[in-house]
Amino acid sequence: MVLAIVEADGGAPAESSLEAVTLARDVAERTDEPLEAVVFDVAGPGEDDAGGGVGDALADDLGEYGVTDVHVVSHDRLDAYAPEAYAAGVEAVVADRDPDAVVAPGSDRGQEVLSRVAAGGGQSMAANCLAVESVDADADVGSDAVELPDADGSYALTRQRWGGTLIEEALLGGDPKLLTAAEHEVGFEPAADPADPSVHAVTPDLADAHFRVQVDRYEESDEEGVPLGEARVVVSGGRGVGGPDGYDELEELADLLGGAVGASRAAVNEGWRPHDDQVGQTGAKISPTLYIACGISGAVQHMVGCKGADTILAINTDPEAAIIQKAEYAVIADLHEVVPALNEAIRDAQ
Repeated sequence: MVLAIVEADGGAPAESSLEAVTLARDVAERTDEPLEAVVFDVAGPGEDDAGGGVGDALADDLGEYGVTDVHVVSHDRLDAYAPEAYAAGVEAVVADRDPDAVVAPGSDRGQEVLSRVAAGGGQSMAANCLAVESVDADADVGSDAVELPDADGSYALTRQRWGGTLIEEALLGGDPKLLTAAEHEVGFEPAADPADPSVHAVTPDLADAHFRVQVDRYEESDEEGVPLGEARVVVSGGRGVGGPDGYDELEELADLLGGAVGASRAAVNEGWRPHDDQVGQTGAKISPTLYIACGISGAVQHMVGCKGADTILAINTDPEAAIIQKAEYAVIADLHEVVPALNEAIRDAQ
């Protein structure tokens, strides 16, 4: 059996969780194993009000992706996200179901929970996986044949390292094997043969130690508009914007397109935008339909954050800027001339 960890988002599986489920399903099909899922029944601040029915609410959606059984972790004290308690819930399902592998989403929570499961069991965990295959002792891994007596039953992984700048091929063993799906990199789609999942209640044995770290409250942002991570259009500015006032025209463009404003690390370091606006390896990882990069050179660290975009439009005066090579479309000109012209054209067309 292969087990996928699922997070809920507004009463439905989060997109990153569907990526994990799809990767887990691929592993299950290759190993001829059933696919099951574990979800968490919480109703704390900022969480979905599960009301004891989170499993039923998610079962239909997960069944479309081939999940045959949904294990709902609940506890009287589990009323908000607590990483050690979540890990204990996964461990309880693992102890009961003995899966060959556990696949978590590549979200912050997914990575954190599975890393705690790995640490608790003294095992390895492979993060940010793109593809997985089962291997035998004489299998080929990547371009080189391996002859390892302990390779039988292992997984051959393709995964991202260093924010996606390096692709690694490796073997992963363990019982179970623990891995996460690279966020915004693994496609997700319903199964050819949907299932009608059974829902099972799981109550882990939790103690005070499991709640040493727990979400206490959520602070609402005073800013209006679309959150950066959810925006289908993102307009970002870098050092070429010239200063904080230069973002006024970028904000207008984002507003006209129903999008959000981002920034490069250089702009954030200058104090022109808050860190919450930063796109990059140490900022937000986004996957908009359209990414408009204004005055951004396109350093590797920045591209890690926006490589999930469907289309990149770069506006830059330097035709040799790295981002020009990555963009589907480029305008070699001063952004302070191009963006106002874009804004005017959009307003006239509305």
